[in-house]
Amino acid sequence: MFPTRILRSATIKAPLLQTSQPVTRLHFFQLSRHNVARRTYNGGRSRYQRFQQGSSFFQRWASRPTFFYEVTGVGCAVGGFYVYNLEVVPVSGRRRFNIVSPELEKGTAKEQYQVIMQEYQDQILPEWDTRTRQVQKVLDRLIPSSGLTGEKWEVHVIDDPQKNAFVLPGGKVFVFSGILPICAGEDGLAVVLGHEIAHNLAHHAAERMSSSLFLIILTQLISLFYGIPPSFSMTLTDIAFARPGSRKQEAEADYIGLMMMAQSCYNPEAAVGIWQRMEESERAEPPQFLSTHPSHHNRQQKIREWLPEAREKREISDCQGVLGYGMFSLQQSKSSGQY
Repeated sequence: MFPTRILRSATIKAPLLQTSQPVTRLHFFQLSRHNVARRTYNGGRSRYQRFQQGSSFFQRWASRPTFFYEVTGVGCAVGGFYVYNLEVVPVSGRRRFNIVSPELEKGTAKEQYQVIMQEYQDQILPEWDTRTRQVQKVLDRLIPSSGLTGEKWEVHVIDDPQKNAFVLPGGKVFVFSGILPICAGEDGLAVVLGHEIAHNLAHHAAERMSSSLFLIILTQLISLFYGIPPSFSMTLTDIAFARPGSRKQEAEADYIGLMMMAQSCYNPEAAVGIWQRMEESERAEPPQFLSTHPSHHNRQQKIREWLPEAREKREISDCQGVLGYGMFSLQQSKSSGQY
């Protein structure tokens, strides 16, 4: 019953398919194949054209008759802006780009300070703890040589095994108890605190914020001109520019801190020992080109090169006079509410 209906339906509808030339199966297959091939070719060409349009932004710009004038104008504007905002880092004399004011730098640090205090509020040691008193004693001796006596210094020692310490802009000192055995005394602690204070003296936080602006622009340009994913171009700029810049700042802080602690009549030889002990405690050190800090070995080598200058600075300092004047200045600052 079902085959008869199918045959009858085919017989009735067949005349509707008649043309001047009967369409055979082979002919119909050839036509279909031709149409499919044409659609595939056209579709592939359109996708290729769209890819060309998306990847030839720089080529279209370069084909403009005013291309060189535009590039020259943009280059002069960027270069002028860069040169106008160059400044000299204290002590080291390095010239660097900076567009962030000390007020903005301190304002950003205030937010970080609140976050850190909330995170470690139950681990901060009291003022009468011997470790806190030791850090305060070394800080009091370093401040007169730092040129930052006007800051409102605060010491916070955190009971935590981390081998770390940092000083936020504005004079907020944080020392983790885990680094105190590495310091092995007040001279080693002066190396650590001098290094961290040096970051503030050199306004390295402001410099990092300033350079991040250019790195963001550079990342976008690389992605736009070369079609590289933003995540990959960000990694490239980080390895090529951000990390070397950070290592340069760390080396500069080593130098400034060494001169500072020597001027404060601490033994600069302790700087070599502390990085030797740090290297022994951290065997799994990443390659230097992937790190934000110089390797411990390179730090020791650079410090040995700076030691003659640090010894000379310590010798020409009237240690008795420096200590006496420093403690007097601190007492005066505390009584006036500046410290």
